[in-house]
Amino acid sequence: MDVTPEPRMLPEPRRLGVLSRLAPEPMKVVLNWGRRYSLWVFNFGLACCAIEFIAASMARHDFIRLGVIPFAPGPRQADLMIVSGTVTDKMAPAVKRLYEQMPEPKYVISFGACSNCGGPYWDSYSVTKGVDQIIPVDVYVPGCPPRPEALLQGILKLQEKIARESLAERYAQAPSVPQLTSGLVTPPPAPGGGA
Repeated sequence: MDVTPEPRMLPEPRRLGVLSRLAPEPMKVVLNWGRRYSLWVFNFGLACCAIEFIAASMARHDFIRLGVIPFAPGPRQADLMIVSGTVTDKMAPAVKRLYEQMPEPKYVISFGACSNCGGPYWDSYSVTKGVDQIIPVDVYVPGCPPRPEALLQGILKLQEKIARESLAERYAQAPSVPQLTSGLVTPPPAPGGGA
């Protein structure tokens, strides 16, 4: 008697159907979790608030436990710029240039009254009336100077914002050509070219 096994029927692959729109959600959660707890900080300390920033990174407050790595080697390795101190009109182009060198996604914390709105020097002819006049700011930390605990609270607020964000919504609007070429030097005309 010849016994041949019956062919096995493989289970039909499951289809997501209506739930397919929810499939990217776990990936978004994982990516936002990674961004949230691995913020490399580019400190732009300009005045007395920078001392409070340094205190927040020391052992007593230790913001490394929040997933914030202080003192990135340069703007190209940083995710977060903390502007602490008085931004003058002469320093503003340097702040903007360094911000533009940071890779996306990038975040900014304005730390202290001077970087928020000019502080006690708001009426000076040479002080920028807030760093948000030159770069977009995600979190404002008030105070003159703010305590290190205030910076820790600002970092927690930024991490909450990162956890909720959708990169598709953040970058839905593509930058225009004038925005992309705003800080570039125009090349000289080609030799022998037309008028």
